[in-house]
Amino acid sequence: MRKALNYIFDMKRLPIVLALVLAGVFFAFRSQGKTNTLPPGKYEKILQIVGAILTQGHYEPKTFDDDFSRKIFNKYFEDLDPEKNIFLQADVKSLDKYSTTIDEEVKGAAPVTFFKEAGKIFDVRIKEAEAYYKEILAKPFDFTKDETYNADADKKPFPATEAARKEEWRKYLKYLTLQRYADLLDSRESSKGKEGAINKTDAELEKEARDKVSAAMARTFDRYHNKFTEEDKFDVFVNTITEMEDPHTEFMPPLDKRYFDETMSGKFYGIGAQLQYDEGNIKIASILPGGPAQKSGQVEAGDIIVRVAQGKEAPVELSGFTVQDAVKLIRGKKDTEVKLTLRKKDGTLKTIDLVRDEIVQDEAYVRSVVINEGSQKTGYIYLPEFYADFNEMNGVRSGMDVAKEVNKLKAEGVDGIVIDLRNNGGGALYDVIQIAGLFIDQGPVVQVRDRQGKPQVMKDRDEGVVYDGPLVVMVNEMSASASEILAAAIQDYGRGVIIGSTSTYGKGTVQRTIGLDPESNFSNQNSELGSLKLTLQKFYRISGGSTQQRGVQPDIVVPDYLERLKIRERDNPYSLPYDEISKATYNKWKAGYNLDVVKQAASTRIAADTTFKRIQDASVYVGKQNDKAYSLQLDKYRQDQKQIRDAIKRIDNLTKLQKPLATSFLKVDESKYVSADKDKNERYKQWLSGVSKDVYVDQAVKVIKDIVSQQNLAKSSEKKEPVKAF
Repeated sequence: MRKALNYIFDMKRLPIVLALVLAGVFFAFRSQGKTNTLPPGKYEKILQIVGAILTQGHYEPKTFDDDFSRKIFNKYFEDLDPEKNIFLQADVKSLDKYSTTIDEEVKGAAPVTFFKEAGKIFDVRIKEAEAYYKEILAKPFDFTKDETYNADADKKPFPATEAARKEEWRKYLKYLTLQRYADLLDSRESSKGKEGAINKTDAELEKEARDKVSAAMARTFDRYHNKFTEEDKFDVFVNTITEMEDPHTEFMPPLDKRYFDETMSGKFYGIGAQLQYDEGNIKIASILPGGPAQKSGQVEAGDIIVRVAQGKEAPVELSGFTVQDAVKLIRGKKDTEVKLTLRKKDGTLKTIDLVRDEIVQDEAYVRSVVINEGSQKTGYIYLPEFYADFNEMNGVRSGMDVAKEVNKLKAEGVDGIVIDLRNNGGGALYDVIQIAGLFIDQGPVVQVRDRQGKPQVMKDRDEGVVYDGPLVVMVNEMSASASEILAAAIQDYGRGVIIGSTSTYGKGTVQRTIGLDPESNFSNQNSELGSLKLTLQKFYRISGGSTQQRGVQPDIVVPDYLERLKIRERDNPYSLPYDEISKATYNKWKAGYNLDVVKQAASTRIAADTTFKRIQDASVYVGKQNDKAYSLQLDKYRQDQKQIRDAIKRIDNLTKLQKPLATSFLKVDESKYVSADKDKNERYKQWLSGVSKDVYVDQAVKVIKDIVSQQNLAKSSEKKEPVKAF
């Protein structure tokens, strides 16, 4: 979740406060280095720089003292072992001498030792746990016994004894097997009387379920042995420290930083192939037309990538890798060479050389459609994130792209525009201001405050608006950060109507990515030591309130099945608190309609719609996933899962309109959605079909209709001649 919730500034627009921070970090780092008599290694350098940046630059820095050390000490064990089935209580106690020295490691007064010692114990315990799973899964489970598996690590300690740890593994493996066994039983029941029906006995299905879990465990431990290196453990350690500051301050090794930049820009340099994880292998799922893989004629869908090498370097085995791990290796700089060793469908191995080229992920960019309902024509804009390519002068920017879509919809003569920000995790502030400026006259959009406490008002400085018609903004629980800025500004100005779940995500903090390179005064964004995504500021609505923890409360609330899940900012114990500052000076928009009347009409319509009542009822069962306590008795487990499964199935059916909206791409965009890539074309068609059947989009379109009706009534009354007295 964390990486999806980006909120950053344009790196070319460095505020004075950051320059001062980095100057302070430079001197702080220099002074820290003098306290350590040993020459710092890579780990020491990274930790000292991170510590200096946190101290000098974080919006609300913690004090590095013994109390902080104890918290990091305990949290690191939990971060390494989130299920609490690897370490013993004695392991934690054996390293207690480090519980008050981690602050010294961060300050450079002691060598970085704690994470290494914890890592050594972890590696030993992993080998023991590997023996556990093989022994436990060798025998059938008794699913008639009434017992419970507690998956909530916050509610249980590390095991006190070897026997207790083995029992924890038994319940964990039994739970995983029960999941698969229940699915196999369901499949057998549903296939009765059909061609190819499953005729296996209960015992055979139970054995098949254990085999599936055993294969999954083999892949898990393969990853521990081959992928989870000392450097990976160090990355976890640094992020244990940064997350204690707040959930969005994050250390990124070089590969992770590059991946982050690619996500923000929607562009990367690679081979032009989509990958998937398949039974422990990294498989080519499809080939993108025009990419290096397709041009080579040597790569096919279904090929398994065994090894990856950078040019003439030694190849890396992909055993234990996830798709994201593999992607980070295969992508790289433009015109660089990558070697892939492929296992072809006939079992032979083939090594090929490919030169990376630009791959544009235009499916991650903004797109629009027209929705026709009777005589009304509504423009719908889908904005997946506030993307921005900071590395190129003419790189893609979501602000410019949204402006293009708005102008195209205006040319189509739409009666209103809906902007969909659901599941939009944020992005670049500059683009938020640009997009807000399309709909409001010049004026403040958001306020930003640093640790010194003085707010800065960020304004749209362009006179006039691009579009002045009816506007609706769609949000949900996963609309975060930059999405919340835009929704809040539109709401505060009274420029449009916000519709969605009870509140947005609630991330009101500002991050900036800083390269860990003091020799270049931290100007090198691609430092070999990595980067730190730092919470430097908080943002506030122009009305004065923060969106931190509280988010944006829509004008019109529509029941949402995710409502009961604990996934918002306020559910994270390390999130910064809500607060308020003075409001900015701004002029409300003259909407030409009564918002209260629009809200009442929509609320009445939604309350009378049994669809949303049933979604609300079904969400109770979805919320049960917060409990994390699972019965290991077959009948009880199946009953619980059936309730949840049925609820999700009902929700899936309920959120699809019985009569789809008349939805179509704009004619000027036909070439974009019809290309040589058949898979891509099909994905666009499926997306268009999803929009046409979306009950939430339908409600947004109806709100546009309410606004238009009110505006027409107001215009009609203005045209009437006043009554004259004689």
